[in-house]
Amino acid sequence: MARDVSDTTPIGARSELVEWIASGEKPRDAWRLGTEHEKVPFYKADASPVPYENGKGIHALLDGIQERTGWAPIVENGNPIGLFDEAGGGAISLEPGGQFELSGAPLKTLHETAAETAQHIADAKAISEKLGIEFLTLGMSPLWTRAQTPVMPKSRYRIMTDYMPKVGSLGLDMMYRTSTVQVNMDFASEADMVKKLRVSLALQPVATAIFANSPFTDGKPNGYLSMRSNIWLDTDRNRTGMMAFAFEDGFGYESYVEWALDVPMYFVKRDETYHDVAGASFRDLLAGKLAQLPGEFATHSDWANHVSTLFPEVRMKRYLEMRGADVGGPEQIVALSAFWAGLLYDETALDDAWELVKGWSAEEREQLRADVPKLALKATIAGRSVQDVARDALAISHAGLKRRGYRDVCGQDETKHLAYAEEIAASGRTPAERLLELYHGAWNGSVLPAFKECVF
Repeated sequence: MARDVSDTTPIGARSELVEWIASGEKPRDAWRLGTEHEKVPFYKADASPVPYENGKGIHALLDGIQERTGWAPIVENGNPIGLFDEAGGGAISLEPGGQFELSGAPLKTLHETAAETAQHIADAKAISEKLGIEFLTLGMSPLWTRAQTPVMPKSRYRIMTDYMPKVGSLGLDMMYRTSTVQVNMDFASEADMVKKLRVSLALQPVATAIFANSPFTDGKPNGYLSMRSNIWLDTDRNRTGMMAFAFEDGFGYESYVEWALDVPMYFVKRDETYHDVAGASFRDLLAGKLAQLPGEFATHSDWANHVSTLFPEVRMKRYLEMRGADVGGPEQIVALSAFWAGLLYDETALDDAWELVKGWSAEEREQLRADVPKLALKATIAGRSVQDVARDALAISHAGLKRRGYRDVCGQDETKHLAYAEEIAASGRTPAERLLELYHGAWNGSVLPAFKECVF
């Protein structure tokens, strides 16, 4: 998330929480794609991490990109912590360990997504090269320990850093050492949201498998193909996971709000101050009974900020966020968006995708989620390999993209952006497995070549 919001309108009734989500409904012709990706910066000279300050760090990188693009700075306590495109809606933000994130603008076609990604990388590299900085195309930093990883000056991250060890053993690794790509998708109605959420929850581990790209930690193989995905299994079970309740009869906005209300808060923001209320109840804030802030009542910005601290495999705000994939290079980033656009933005494809997954039980979905970080395409569900399921899902997505019919200036439709993922599913070899082959072969048991070969 690029920036925490500050809408101080009080919440007058609990129904407003449901209405806040429902206000995201859009007619089909207004559906857009928002693609977000994080990338770990490092110094080219010695593969060391990039701190916030020192004249050639993240601060200088943000200043340079601001000057190049004209985007407005996002400032906290005098420190620039991001940039915002007031015209187009895109933003740049910082993850806790300095992971540099583009939160893309809402765009109509994948061709626009590819162009936006390319432009952002060109802008970032134009400045970073002057500072001796490059960016990794990996889902987890492969070399530095957590202690060696920089810390960004954002108040919400200090609060989360204190809280994470209380609720899981790997939350700090998630915050400081992983990088993801996600796609934000619209829905037309509550029923449309439910169908899209169920399909995307069921297939989220399949996306994780296809794009698995984080096999190294602390300078050696970590035993997983997507260590980033495995880390989420022991981050904070109160706010993560496969949301089995989304498949129960009667699920809708109200059910999600009920779940969200029971997830402990991290903070309450008043003006520019983040008040640490970690572990506290939003229900108490709603009733004006929050022990840490007596007399304070919930505002619309409190709800929006709280919802942004929930981390299920698919998150609902006023749109749906696909959260399952490791970051990779530009082709991989756009291919993930293509995968979900083809499945969820074509009615026939959505029906076909539901047919593919509707017979899976909650137990099977959970087992798949647990198995995929280590096994990726070799995991199984309902007697089938994930590779086979991935091929089917990609074929459905391909057909959906073809029916969308959006062509670029060369006359090619959006299916071209799916080719990267289709090749992985056809071969059965994930990006992580290819990296491991290099590690055990040409890289001679070192991850240092990744800082030359796995870069934007």
